[in-house]
Amino acid sequence: MRILVVGGGGREHALCWAIAASPLCTKLFCAPGNAGIAQVAECIEVGAEDIPGQVTLARREKIDFVVIGPDAPLVAGMADAFTAAGIKVFGPSKQAARLEGSKSFTKELCRRHNIPTAAYERFTDLAAAETYIAEQGAPIVVKADGLAAGKGVIVAETVEQAIEAVRDMLSGNRFGAAGASVVIEEFMEGEEVSLFALSDGKHVLPLVGAQDHKRAFDGDKGPNTGGMGAYSPVAILDQAMFDRAMREIVLPTVKALKEAGTPFKGVLYAGLMIGKTGPRLVEYNCRFGDPECQVLMMRLKSDILPALMACADGGLKHFDLRWSSDAALTVILATRGYPDGYPKGSEIRGLEAASKIEGVEIFHAGTKAEGGRILANGGRVLNVTALAPTVEEARARAYRAVDLIDWPEGFCRRDIAWRAGIPRP
Repeated sequence: MRILVVGGGGREHALCWAIAASPLCTKLFCAPGNAGIAQVAECIEVGAEDIPGQVTLARREKIDFVVIGPDAPLVAGMADAFTAAGIKVFGPSKQAARLEGSKSFTKELCRRHNIPTAAYERFTDLAAAETYIAEQGAPIVVKADGLAAGKGVIVAETVEQAIEAVRDMLSGNRFGAAGASVVIEEFMEGEEVSLFALSDGKHVLPLVGAQDHKRAFDGDKGPNTGGMGAYSPVAILDQAMFDRAMREIVLPTVKALKEAGTPFKGVLYAGLMIGKTGPRLVEYNCRFGDPECQVLMMRLKSDILPALMACADGGLKHFDLRWSSDAALTVILATRGYPDGYPKGSEIRGLEAASKIEGVEIFHAGTKAEGGRILANGGRVLNVTALAPTVEEARARAYRAVDLIDWPEGFCRRDIAWRAGIPRP
């Protein structure tokens, strides 16, 4: 089969790495890709959000199956465009992708179907939002309703911070159209984890859980980012808790979307808060997490491609996947300044030595190759990922590899998996 992966980040490198190992894949393309992906796929310079361009590319290269990595093209309807062109695709329709594209859509679905989540209200009027915040008090959470690259969530510790956040979104246009309406919700106590499941619109195949680290700096300090590291498995999301979350949250969601005539075909990523009363939904994403995908692909022992195809074909009912009992952990190397402004073009050395550490794979995110050199070309740049019998061993391997990478312009957190009770090295 001729396969096209849409995207150019660490998640897409991990997907390409896994898909390239499938005996079903005879030729793998990625658009736009990056310097690391180019080692396992033919990269073609078509933007990940260029829907007509991606469809034209797929037709020209006689693509049999498309895997869409990022959220923005899914929310914009890229899967529908491939389906209309007669090309099989992994990823939900525009209507189903509203689970990620509109937080208020998801919250209303939860309210209608008694899916446990935080109490909330949606606002487009600044004065009304400020009054609500004053009534509720702090801590409180302010979210841009639409897509904001993982940065549109403000956990406000004071009423003043919350009001500043809604002013930024509703009046200051901080997130553009994504922040034209806001969802304000109660602050949930507990530990946040990520649960993943495949869906073919009717049937659901549970995957595994992971935990990512959203804040930029050690100790969960600094601004929210797209994610600075992740690990799997997660102790708090044991089998009993996983099964409960599937039963109370994921399965009712898939059933509700099917009954609404907008079946969800793809991967459901449920961000969960595990508290004293059990799991509650923080939010849904309609694609693999980044950086969680990297640790999932490391732990997956089965061929990923038939599972992705079964989502498109409605064939998940009798499907199963095998997972390694080992732990996987990834550390994000980012350009100094991220998630705010950052320079591009600095050279990264030492990748070959780092990749020789046992159990280590380095997935590229924001990189480009130029004159035989690897250059930083984004905010999150490398995902140094390791597999080992325990989380502690995986972390030791990952940081051993990190320390071999010569890139003064980069930084990383040194405490990935701190909630697993591992002392900081």
